Amino acid sequence: MTMLAGTAPSALRRRASDLLYTRRGLLLLALLAPPLLWFGVIYLGSLFALLANAFFRLDDFTGQVVREVGFSNFVALLEPANLDAARRSVGMAVAVTLACTVLAFPVALVMARHASGATKALLYIAVMLPLWSSYLVRLYAWKLLLAKEGAINWAAGQTHSTWLVDALLALPLVGGPSLSFSTLGTFIVFVYMWLPFMILPLVAAIERIPASTIEASADLGAGPGTTFRRVILPLAMPGVAAGSIFTFSLTLGDYIIPQVIGDSTLYIGQIIYRQQGVAGNIPFAAAFSLVPIVAVGLYLWFAKRQGAFDAL
Repeated sequence: MTMLAGTAPSALRRRASDLLYTRRGLLLLALLAPPLLWFGVIYLGSLFALLANAFFRLDDFTGQVVREVGFSNFVALLEPANLDAARRSVGMAVAVTLACTVLAFPVALVMARHASGATKALLYIAVMLPLWSSYLVRLYAWKLLLAKEGAINWAAGQTHSTWLVDALLALPLVGGPSLSFSTLGTFIVFVYMWLPFMILPLVAAIERIPASTIEASADLGAGPGTTFRRVILPLAMPGVAAGSIFTFSLTLGDYIIPQVIGDSTLYIGQIIYRQQGVAGNIPFAAAFSLVPIVAVGLYLWFAKRQGAFDAL
């Protein structure tokens, strides 16, 4: 009886194994079912719940959520202060993405085309090393660097270039009492935080460019600048689009960096955090959360048209 009881599960396992081997569709379904359930139930379910809450409202007297369908939250999004925060957030995300692209391209080009062996390994470590430390540790390290008594102001004083820092802070778009409380400081920290996410897709895209294509450009008389503009840059655009997905979406949704480094101006993430956590106005926070979701969705659609997902 014991031997019969032991052979039954093994025979069942063999039948299941044979069934999965002969019917690859069932095997694929078994492998994809857990992540698809997670994505469908948890992620999409949360998005639908978010969308549903956006149509409710908060009772001003009781502070309770009134589950009556309405559009008051979406009308409130059109108020000047909210529109200004949305424009500021999108503008910062675009500026950070452009800056990361300009800074990442030479680094990626050296890593993909000119570095090899130990040098290439060291460059990879240098790019990824900041990602090995805590987000908050890096953020507060920059807070100390940008402070009035920080290393940057000290170096400016030693080189008699404090006038440059003062001139930057006097500009309307980047001004503030110090670099650690300014739009410029927020921009610098954003670029530092997300730069690795632009470099790595760019390296992958440039490495896929055949060396024979670049050699053919030189054989046809093109100089290094012409080869870069007409050969390398167009072929590396999928990598730029892939990296920009990270830099744009991460900047648009972040609320910690503007809160620690920024001045009194608000970004989308800060408004959502305050409405949900401080004011308890979950319906309005849900409605405002749809703004970055729509913005990132449109950006992903544009990036897909540029072939971004081919470089991921």
